[in-house]
Amino acid sequence: MGDPDAAADSACVTRAKALLVAALLVLAVVPGATAAPARSTSLTAWCAQYATNLPAHSLATSLICPAAPKQVAVQGQTQLASLNSQIASAINNFRRAHGLVPLRVSRQLNASSLQHSQEMGAKGYFAHNSANGTLWWKRIRHYYPQGHNTYWTVGENLLFATPTIEADAAMKMWINSPAHLANLMNPVWRNLGVSAVHVVNAGGVYGGATVTIITTDFGARH
Repeated sequence: MGDPDAAADSACVTRAKALLVAALLVLAVVPGATAAPARSTSLTAWCAQYATNLPAHSLATSLICPAAPKQVAVQGQTQLASLNSQIASAINNFRRAHGLVPLRVSRQLNASSLQHSQEMGAKGYFAHNSANGTLWWKRIRHYYPQGHNTYWTVGENLLFATPTIEADAAMKMWINSPAHLANLMNPVWRNLGVSAVHVVNAGGVYGGATVTIITTDFGARH
């Protein structure tokens, strides 16, 4: 996966102070077999100033699936619909330029990404997994279920910036990080969900700053 610190250094070349992280998980079901996630990995790139303070994520299967938190309106947060649309367009333009199929925006993945961005802003943390311990892919599956499909795969890119960030700057950060670039260029994706929220006086890891938090969820099922 390369040197995460080197990737982080290049990712930090921006006027905004920002942090980002990516993850990928594939679930394939063989007819007649018990559904179980394949071995999963977390590919993480941190901005250099956070690298020694924040742990890498480890993804693992679990026999316990806590219920995903309900999506709720959060006081002090603003949903950035225009930025969502700009990021989705930028991702699809990037994929087309590299000979990849564009992604269809999914209401289900939008709901998953919105719940996560809101929760991170409200509870002051920055991680794939939910505050109640729900694994990130189980949260996505709650909104974007496998159903009767025999193949299901999801990925996620996270980013936060202080105080704001534009779509082109977010794309540059993701492109300069091997983990995030792999998600952007994954040829199997067919669906996309993007949710950016602007949070005033965000607590926890955000230190009371005004931040923009972006969750981008990718998926495919057939």
